[in-house]
Order: sequence, then structure tokens, then C-alpha cells
Amino acid sequence: MHSDQPNFFSGPYIERCTDAREELDWLAAAFTDPQTQFLLGRGTAQLLYTGSRPHIAFVPAGHPTVQVAAAHQFVLLGWFQGRRCVLLMLPSAPETLEPPPGTAFEELRALSPQLDAEEAGLLAYARALTIWRSRRRYCGVCGAATCPRRAGHSLLCSREPCGAEYFPRLEPAIIVLVTDGERALLGRQGTWPPGRYSTIAGFVEPGESLEDAVAREVMEETGVRVTHARYDSSQPWPFPASLMVGFHAEAPADPVRVGGELEDARWFTQEEVRAGAVLLPPVHSISRRLIDAWLHELPSRGRRDRSETS
Repeated sequence: MHSDQPNFFSGPYIERCTDAREELDWLAAAFTDPQTQFLLGRGTAQLLYTGSRPHIAFVPAGHPTVQVAAAHQFVLLGWFQGRRCVLLMLPSAPETLEPPPGTAFEELRALSPQLDAEEAGLLAYARALTIWRSRRRYCGVCGAATCPRRAGHSLLCSREPCGAEYFPRLEPAIIVLVTDGERALLGRQGTWPPGRYSTIAGFVEPGESLEDAVAREVMEETGVRVTHARYDSSQPWPFPASLMVGFHAEAPADPVRVGGELEDARWFTQEEVRAGAVLLPPVHSISRRLIDAWLHELPSRGRRDRSETS
């Protein structure tokens, strides 16, 4: 994978066609289009074909569950692989639908490494919208119920004197690989599998730039002072609603003082990492991308240059 390629869950996997959200008859158009494919979600779990290679179990407009659903349960996602794609959000209660043979409602996080990248991106997109909708059922200004607008991409307060409108929001978080020239700074949380270490991460606070958040989080978690940070890439992370903004950073070889949420943090050489001294993050995570870029950096290049990743 090249350093300019999109991270998992991102990239041009869908044509969003945002102008179609403004059409009042968008749902009728979806039902009359024989090519429309419906993605079924029950809470944050989504209907997939199970087996050696899981994939999305799309259903047509004539499916009984689609036929009896209320209009507010549908969200226009866009055009996926050339076909109109609509999310149907079902109640989380299991009795809402008995999955057809060979399918099951599955959570994305555990299965994502086994999924096709485009389908994983679509499921992440649908999951993020589902979580946002479930958390904005009532107006934050007056407490009245909200109603979907713009094909499910905005929510409007149902109380006319209020009329507050809400749009999906993300929680930006930085994630950074800090190096001192020879070693990388990695930490672990106590809930992770034994031996797993990863890059430093944390949420951006109000009134704080991304670079400020990098310096603060690294200092809070490890006691190390960042002297330079450069942007690498970003990754949507719908667990539940984050946008991970990845950085490479440089720091002096300060001693580590563990704080914050980390159980442990230390400096590791490339030789130690390659030899399996740590269990690395999953291959589809931006954390792994940052580590792989460092491991494949050519010695002849400056520390601020990036090279290809595998």
C-alpha cells in the first residue's frame, strides 16, 4: 500500500450524490428503481452473508421487511457500485426480523478485516449515521422529538417555534507515531490483548488545534515533549463516531512517565518491533499504517520524508 492510498473505511467507495437528498420524492424514486439495493441494519449490527468471506446481504424493494417499514427508517446513502443504495434502520430488538438462511446481523468491528474494502467503507458510513440518528431522537434545545429531513441526513425539531436542525457530527481525535530518530514510542491500555502496543491517541479538545492536541496527548500519556508533528492521513472510525487524524512526530529521547489511560509506554527500536517484541494493531487501522511507514522508511531518507508502506 502506498502512503497516498486511502485508509480502510475511506476512499471513493460510494457516489454520495448529495443533490439527491434534496428531492422530496427520493424514497418513491428508490422504490420504483428496480436496481435499488437496501442495506438492513438492526441497531449497529448489519445484515451480512456469513461464511469464509462475509459480505453484505442487500435486499430489494420487494422484500417484506422493506415493504412494511416506515418512511423515517430509511436513509439514502448514495450510489454504491453504480446502484442506488438505501439504509433501512430496524429496531434493535431481535424479533424485528429473522435473518434469512446463510445470513446474520453482525457487528462491523470484529469482521472488518475479512470484508472487501468498499463494502467495509459502506458499512462504516451506515453505522455512523445509525449511531448519530439514535443519539439525536430529541432536540437538544427544547426536548421535542426530531424528524428526519434531507433523505435522513438532517434532523429537524418537530416543535415549530423551535425548529432547530441537526446534522451528523464527528469527534476528531489525533493518533500519532512519535520517534526519537532511532526508536518509536508505543503504549498500551490494560484492556488490550496481552503484548499489544500501539500509537498514542486522544480526542481533540475545544479551542485546540490538531497539532496542539498531538503535543498535549503525548505529554499527558507519556511525559515526552513533541518537537515537530506532520500530518500523514485520516481514517473514519465509527466506534462510535470518531475521525482519526494521523500524524508522525519527532521528540527527544525523553524518559517515559506513564499517565492518563495507558498501562505502559516505552521506546522500541525497529529491530525489536520486527522481531515480535510487541503485538501490533490490526492491519486495517491507521495506527498500523503509521507504524508500517516507520518500519519501511529507508535510512537514506530524512526523518521527515515518508516512504511506501507494504
